[in-house]
Amino acid sequence: MTDYLVAPPPVPAVPVHGGGFFPVRRIFCVGKNYADHVREMGGDPKDAPPVFFTKPADAVVTDGRVPFPQATDELHYEGELVVALKAGGRDIASREAAGALIFGQAAGCDLTRRDHQARAKSAGAPWDTAKAFDHSAPVAPIGRIEAFAPDLFDSARLVTRVNGETRQDGALADMIWTVPEIIIALSRQFELKAGDLIFTGTPEGVGPLKPGDETQVEIGPLPALRFTMDEPL
Repeated sequence: MTDYLVAPPPVPAVPVHGGGFFPVRRIFCVGKNYADHVREMGGDPKDAPPVFFTKPADAVVTDGRVPFPQATDELHYEGELVVALKAGGRDIASREAAGALIFGQAAGCDLTRRDHQARAKSAGAPWDTAKAFDHSAPVAPIGRIEAFAPDLFDSARLVTRVNGETRQDGALADMIWTVPEIIIALSRQFELKAGDLIFTGTPEGVGPLKPGDETQVEIGPLPALRFTMDEPL
């Protein structure tokens, strides 16, 4: 038995619809994954490879209460489809092999300190303080892929509401990079493993949150994500 000199932290986990918990190993996120008007204007959304960033595993929030983060005046919601992996690998070669790694899917929200992100972009600096802060990854219960329509990616819409008002409404089919393509690209940069979560990007319509705001993210038949912004800790 390992003789830890300080108590090890608890394993972050997300409830699974129908019972049980999904232990979280790492959280990967994809930036700029909805084409919006790029195709309409004749551009090619796949001119560049997908952009990845990460959040710590213990950024997950599952109890419906999110404290407003410190050190920001501009917190934004980004409703997203979250994919949970039951297995992993490196240099995954095919869409079929990538799809076979998926345990389930969930509604999530990539909370972002937009003021930090703007400063990082202008300085060419990393996005860590903008994206990887405490409580920045609310996630709804995960729906097993076999129980919640394997063709969800082709048919469902992502809808984000704040205080009952629709702020985002986008089709998952409008993703620039599909879920299997994201998994393949990630596996060329990292060794993926069971327990990984992937936030797959957000459609247009992101905006600010303040203490007291109630946010809901709905994706087809998946369990909805609902959370309230609390006062800062």
